[in-house]
Amino acid sequence: MDKIRTVIIDDETPAREIIRHYLKELDNIEVIAECADGFSGLKTISSMKPDLVFLDIQMPRLTGIELLEVLTEKPEIIFITAYDQFAIRAFELNAVDYLLKPFPKRRFLEAVGKATEKILSGTGRKEPVSQLLAKKPESAAPVNRIVVRKGNAINLIPVDQIRYVEAQDDYVMIHHLNGKAMKQQTMKFYEDNLPGTDFVRIHRSFIVRVHEINRIEPYGKDNHIAILKSGDRLPVSRAGYQQLKKELKF
Repeated sequence: MDKIRTVIIDDETPAREIIRHYLKELDNIEVIAECADGFSGLKTISSMKPDLVFLDIQMPRLTGIELLEVLTEKPEIIFITAYDQFAIRAFELNAVDYLLKPFPKRRFLEAVGKATEKILSGTGRKEPVSQLLAKKPESAAPVNRIVVRKGNAINLIPVDQIRYVEAQDDYVMIHHLNGKAMKQQTMKFYEDNLPGTDFVRIHRSFIVRVHEINRIEPYGKDNHIAILKSGDRLPVSRAGYQQLKKELKF
């Protein structure tokens, strides 16, 4: 195999410099690009298709986690961050390794060695990104925005603009104030990650923002329909109705 094509994505210049300095001693690594934010990193990965990426998590505009959500093909990832609260999430995303700044050279080379072994042996991840992202650790905080790809454009949807989420086979349709967007993730992910005080799963196929509900009407025996402020009519299961009664206190 030719050299391992590598991209460094970090908004801190000193961090990129130390990574590049450490990599100079490795003849089998070629740094093909450096990026200072998540959006340019996403564009670079999509166009250059590197084998390995050193990825910071906390970055302006687009975080490292959000970048992964919209990648269609994913290289091996070594996360690099100054915040240890992301460690569980990083390994749940099946990262090769997780380096906490400031990291010693020995620890850095150990991570690169693990990545190199996976790349050369062809034992890298085969699981789709959407399935990896569904593995949420219990301690993770609720999300505050959703990142979606539409063609070559990346859109950020604030959670407070989401009206409801609808299951569609292996995808979900996110209905928000400015339209709707499809994303390959599970309803379980949104049930676990959307703020529980604002959203309720009213049916196996629907999670709705409580404040979007205008009224609830009976529909057949033991079934109900939620009428939203937008006029949309969503089915409410028996379990969903009980949950609404608890949330709305009626």
